[in-house]
Amino acid sequence: MQGLMMDYELNVPAILRRADELYGDREIVSRLPDKSFHRASYAEVISRTKRLAVALRRLGLDDGDRVGTFMWNHHEHFEVYIGAPAGGFVTHTLNLRLHPDDNAYIATHAADRVLVVDKTLWPLAEQFVGRCAFEHVIAVGAGPTPDGALDYEELLAAADEGAFAYRNLDERSAAAMCYTSGTTGRPKGVLYSHRAIAIHALTVGPGIGLTTSDTVLPVVPMFHANAWCFPFSCAIVGAKQVFPGPHLDPVSLLEDFEQERVTVSAGVPTIWMGVLQALDANPGGWDLSPMRMMTVGGAAPPRAMIEAFGERHGLRVAHGWGMTEMSPVGTLSGLEEQEIGLETDEIYARRALQGPPIPFVEIRARGGEGLVPWDGATMGELEVRGPSVASAYYESPEADDRWTDDGWFKTGDIVTIRPDGYVEIQDRDKDLVKSGGEWISSVALENALMGHPAVAEAAVIAVPDAKWSERPLAVVVLAEGQSATPDELREHLEPHFAKWWLPERFEFVDEIPKTAVGKFRKTALREQFAAS
Repeated sequence: MQGLMMDYELNVPAILRRADELYGDREIVSRLPDKSFHRASYAEVISRTKRLAVALRRLGLDDGDRVGTFMWNHHEHFEVYIGAPAGGFVTHTLNLRLHPDDNAYIATHAADRVLVVDKTLWPLAEQFVGRCAFEHVIAVGAGPTPDGALDYEELLAAADEGAFAYRNLDERSAAAMCYTSGTTGRPKGVLYSHRAIAIHALTVGPGIGLTTSDTVLPVVPMFHANAWCFPFSCAIVGAKQVFPGPHLDPVSLLEDFEQERVTVSAGVPTIWMGVLQALDANPGGWDLSPMRMMTVGGAAPPRAMIEAFGERHGLRVAHGWGMTEMSPVGTLSGLEEQEIGLETDEIYARRALQGPPIPFVEIRARGGEGLVPWDGATMGELEVRGPSVASAYYESPEADDRWTDDGWFKTGDIVTIRPDGYVEIQDRDKDLVKSGGEWISSVALENALMGHPAVAEAAVIAVPDAKWSERPLAVVVLAEGQSATPDELREHLEPHFAKWWLPERFEFVDEIPKTAVGKFRKTALREQFAAS
């Protein structure tokens, strides 16, 4: 017997229509290149979104065609982000921080027909645009339009909003696309369906308690991991959205937080480390009393940072883990309901964990002998499945081994799982140090080192060792005006780790190389130090 329910498509047009009908007076704010603020209502932005969908159709695009974006976080990017899939097209975000060769490959592999690009980013874009098969380049923002490009505002002005109609698109059709470099070989394309986005927005938003009364500033770039689903989660509840534009330095962000009375923000650990340093240098310099949650993800944050925000500045840091392949959130830690009745020390210990899975994400871990128990001690590779988890990479059959025979996605993260479902990432499988046949977690050592007051950043890598096969080497950036010796750092680690875990070598550097999304680029560190 089947249920007698309507067959209602979960799609981006339904999200946009809800925002259109219910939240027209809510605000969308962008920080412009000159640092001024642009303000518009949801109604104004959605009107432009509809005209964009009409304009793309007039340019000859058909359902499923890819619309590339190369932009900062701002209202125009949001218009493309939600407007392209609402019109039946697929938004494909290109990463501003990748090498031009990578972006040329990604845009070509995805077969992008259109590129929408910030005029301020044209010097970067023109390094790969000529190598791609874009039929149209649309330039956004003030200033002259590059030769051969269409002006975004002129394109919208010529489009008839009345020609737009909300469509009942198949929820399993493609809506957005993002390439991940967290794989071997070339970047791989993750192709999100309308259904995956809608379900994710309906789980992640409520998961962090997002409501119409919130003001959300996502520092996480819209080109990174589906923007952690914030554009859709905010639209579905009508939360005010604030976009920082190109100004991602700590002081500019703090100005945004204060002026716009931001309640929720999101960024990678390196962003929050900078904000923490600014707050410590100028305690009370900004009124952040409306801020109820700062979410951190993209890499495991050190407990010392989470605790410093809470103890020194009264700010709650919630911790999320996920992947581009998961739309992207998989687990959440640091939510109020998870901490009822806990002592302070246990609260911070839990916030440093990755947390339990969100609804509709199932987890398990596999070791050398099969699935491992949820005992908080046995390590294995985390495997996941759910309606917002990728089932394959776009036209990359060589990577099919990332999925198990029974359809679970192999994340590459080595974890332990507690009996209550809390996940703790021990390392990436490629970053674990195997010393004398035993595993050492580089993440655990890094987070402990960054708890030392003299350490600003620390990355731990495996280096060859004649006796033990591999040993850990710590690469350290000291905080401004601070000093520390290898012996002092080793003494700092000794109470927390077995002696054989402790690095014999410490290398002090001015800067640790980072990936395009702010993670430590350990491949570069291994090349630099493995043979030394």
